[in-house]
Amino acid sequence: MSEFLDLLETVKAEDVSIERMFNAREDGRGVRSMRRDDPRYVRSFSEAAKLVAAVVEGRTPMYRLQEAMSTSDFPLLFGDIIDRSMLGKYREWPTIWAQLARRGTVRDFRKKRMFTMDGAEGVLSPVGPGAEYPEAALTEGKYDYAVSKFGRRVPFLWEVFVNDDLDALRETPSRLAKAARMSEERFATELYVDSTGPDAAFYTGSRRITTGGVGLDVGKLSTALSALWAQTDTDGNPIFTGQVRLVVPPALAVAAQNIMNATEIRVATGGGGTAAADQITARNWIGGQVAEVVVNPWLPIIDVSANKNTTWYLFADPGVGRPAMEVGFLAGHEAPELFLKTPNAVRVGGGTVGAEEGSFETDGIDYKVRHVFGGALLEPKAALAYIGA
Repeated sequence: MSEFLDLLETVKAEDVSIERMFNAREDGRGVRSMRRDDPRYVRSFSEAAKLVAAVVEGRTPMYRLQEAMSTSDFPLLFGDIIDRSMLGKYREWPTIWAQLARRGTVRDFRKKRMFTMDGAEGVLSPVGPGAEYPEAALTEGKYDYAVSKFGRRVPFLWEVFVNDDLDALRETPSRLAKAARMSEERFATELYVDSTGPDAAFYTGSRRITTGGVGLDVGKLSTALSALWAQTDTDGNPIFTGQVRLVVPPALAVAAQNIMNATEIRVATGGGGTAAADQITARNWIGGQVAEVVVNPWLPIIDVSANKNTTWYLFADPGVGRPAMEVGFLAGHEAPELFLKTPNAVRVGGGTVGAEEGSFETDGIDYKVRHVFGGALLEPKAALAYIGA
């Protein structure tokens, strides 16, 4: 009997707690009117997060979450929990484009125009006594891009809570975070790759190598590095690339890693006899020039040409000089955001339904994820494409 009374008191305490945490009005205010940095909101959010975690982990029965969802404030806190979980997963998800492009910020949705100046960087000319200093010519360039909205709606149906289906609660933040990262990665890859291979307008001249055999080896990589390092600016100065990034499709990942991790390489000295007879064994110097191998799984998905698995790319360090491309985000909205649609149903005879009952049309609680970004190619001389036969 005493155990039953203890359980009853526990349930009563939980009832009071849920009402206090998620539907109480301190100073006549609910969480709906509080700032996210308000200590009272932080306290309510913390309690809501503990409840959700306990239900997901099986330490608290599902009906406690269903009961909390019937209050006026908990659905907002629950949405904030998913939002912050999604943001955490988004930041943990590995990125590819950030190793190749500069990250930018724009103020609005209008086209962002970036101006560049070239010239006046050549070696200074000698000036004799009383002579006029020579004038240098400056060349102006510009790049344009605008950010766009990307997103989707995610419904939590009434049946989810009736059926105690916790998978949706557990997996949704990760799914939304992955969707945001995948959207960025595909967009960034499509800046320099299309269905026919490397972007023809960006990779021109010596920055587009089409000779050579299939795949990737030390000789081809040496040729490509030499071509990239041979680029000069408008004054004829060499362009410093820093440690370059080698970008490969999954089919070339093993070959690229083998080259990078080799302790020694055999190369032709370049003089006397045939290449087969005129070789030396050298310490692997490539690892000191290539910062890392970037395996981009989007390459053979976007590039559907016959060479999709044998084409690879070099990118200069985006932090040195002018980067090959930029990916920009809307100021104040640099990460994906989650929004909750307020239920719009009422009961016959009056009275609003609980939030867990969902909308009038679908019995669903709709969450919307929004991500705003854009980008553009910038400096062709900071990148090179090698198209395997």
